[in-house]
Amino acid sequence: MSTLFAFLHHLTAFTLVACIAVEFVLLRQELTPATARRLIATDAVLGISATALLIVGLLRVFYFEKGSAYYFSNHAFMAKFAIFIVLALLSAIPTVEFLSWRRSLQAGVMPQPSEKKLRIVAAVVHGELLGVVLILLFAAMMARGGFV
Repeated sequence: MSTLFAFLHHLTAFTLVACIAVEFVLLRQELTPATARRLIATDAVLGISATALLIVGLLRVFYFEKGSAYYFSNHAFMAKFAIFIVLALLSAIPTVEFLSWRRSLQAGVMPQPSEKKLRIVAAVVHGELLGVVLILLFAAMMARGGFV
């Protein structure tokens, strides 16, 4: 069972990273109805994968690995977990923006987000990519027993 949950943890993590990368690429393109729809769909998959990653990760912490006492006393784990939570909260910014486009797209009208909103959304996505790098660093430290 531990192997299954390790697999699910990695699968959801890689899915999440792929979605952030797709959003990064799509936001660099001209905003068209097709691009807007892809952003909305990608962000939905991102949200699902982040939720699944959190659930699977917590199940691993409490039931399948070294135990919660080990993880919650490990500074590298706590840093990794804190970054994940901050990124999850920040990801609400692009999600709210993308969801605001749905009504326009359903009416056949191109959404008209301001340049400022698009810059903020892009900055959050860049921050998510940086956060993933930091999470990987702390995961490696945690696996090697560093930053205890």
